[in-house]
Amino acid sequence: MANYLDINNSGLPRENAFASAGGGGSANKPPQLDGSGLLPADMLPAGVEAQQDVLPASENLSAGDFVNIWDDTGTLKVRQADASDPTKRADGFVNDAVTMGNNATVLRSGLKNTGVSALTAGSRYFLSETAGGVTTTPPSTSGAIVQSVGIALASDELVTDIDESPLVRA
Repeated sequence: MANYLDINNSGLPRENAFASAGGGGSANKPPQLDGSGLLPADMLPAGVEAQQDVLPASENLSAGDFVNIWDDTGTLKVRQADASDPTKRADGFVNDAVTMGNNATVLRSGLKNTGVSALTAGSRYFLSETAGGVTTTPPSTSGAIVQSVGIALASDELVTDIDESPLVRA
């Protein structure tokens, strides 16, 4: 855990630890981000929800994949989103590869997808007809989902803004 310097009651410097969890013992300490680079959920103010879910993967997922959350006979699971299948709209993305059966951290709109590559900065991206992927060209196939998922800031960074009401081509 990292430390920082502050001043004690006598005016002398002292080393203090960053807070990694919420609660009274963490008052007046700067927060430490978790392994995903996010604030721990228990450090968020009341009424603010973490923009992530942890769900089992029903198939292998690659870093950067856009994913669909689905109900597998009463158990929520995550799979690759796919514009060619109207039942597999994008609900979030994963920044880390996950093998089938293991838990995936699904991140949602407003967060950066850093598992992507070969993007064009400034371009808007849509869910692709290649499972998990993105494209700058909206799908045109009949029955395909047209869903905007974000804008690239760099070749390996997509700020997500997932369209919650995607269209399905007639």
